Amino acid sequence: MRAYQVKNYNVKAQLCSIPTPEPAAGQVRVKIETCGLNFADLLMMKGQYQEKPVLPFIPGMELAGTVDALGPNVTSPSIGTRVAVFSGQGGLAEYGCFGADRCVPLPDDMPFSDAAAFQIAYGTSHMALDHKAGLRRGETLLVLGAAGGVGLTAVQIGKQMGARVIACARGKDKLAVAKEAGADHLIDSDTQDIREAVKALGGANVVYDPIGGEQFTAALRACNPEARILVIGFASGTVPQIPANLLLVKNISVVGLYWGGYLKFSPETLTGSMARLFEWYAEGTLKPHISHSFPFDQLDDAFETLRQRKSTGKVIVTL
Repeated sequence: MRAYQVKNYNVKAQLCSIPTPEPAAGQVRVKIETCGLNFADLLMMKGQYQEKPVLPFIPGMELAGTVDALGPNVTSPSIGTRVAVFSGQGGLAEYGCFGADRCVPLPDDMPFSDAAAFQIAYGTSHMALDHKAGLRRGETLLVLGAAGGVGLTAVQIGKQMGARVIACARGKDKLAVAKEAGADHLIDSDTQDIREAVKALGGANVVYDPIGGEQFTAALRACNPEARILVIGFASGTVPQIPANLLLVKNISVVGLYWGGYLKFSPETLTGSMARLFEWYAEGTLKPHISHSFPFDQLDDAFETLRQRKSTGKVIVTL
């Protein structure tokens, strides 16, 4: 089968031919149709992610396809079932073997493209806003990086949960995407002072931050008393240093979320969250925004689009 394999962190990944795997006990084999790309894939391929796979490895953290073989003692999901899989790695190949308990059957009307763009982005935002921040109807949610892969889903889910959403992104084109997703107010991080703009709108009760750096600092200083700041990632490349005195004076909580970590200590929490998200998808209230779709032999272009931040919403690869 064809696979995109990282053999060394200092050498560019390559499309190559490797044996098609056979599922072990507890696994199913999936014929992969689509794979969603994430900023974390870029970090993982350079050995800079919080989890380092054993070399060589195949990147691709989330995928969708059809079960085509079962490992020993596995009966479900059955052969022929359309599934989405949070794989952590292995999605950029024609076939992959994954734990049966990581496979989520798809709604009948959900195309593979939507499924590959769904799990990490929507799962992260729902867990952050619902489970971690306890976002309440009528509160003001500030979303940084609001046109990105996870940021755009935070805008959608924030509106679904009844919040007033302030979307912060770079440039008119990206802000237009956030507006279409339901944002009530827009801030251009290229031209506006985030702190002053948010304060002029009454301040923030919850901040969703996949960016870090200076934007984190500006958002912190625009928080209302008892605000909750969700640390999702550091796309800026700078991990912010938090002045604890501001947290104390304003009774602010800073809360981290690593969505994939729940697979190790509370997988049922993720399962419940994903079930709710699929309900919203079936109702038509959530729809992934896919700005770019690439064929398998244009993977380098796909990753460059992600690296250069030319995308809005998700970038997917079709196998």
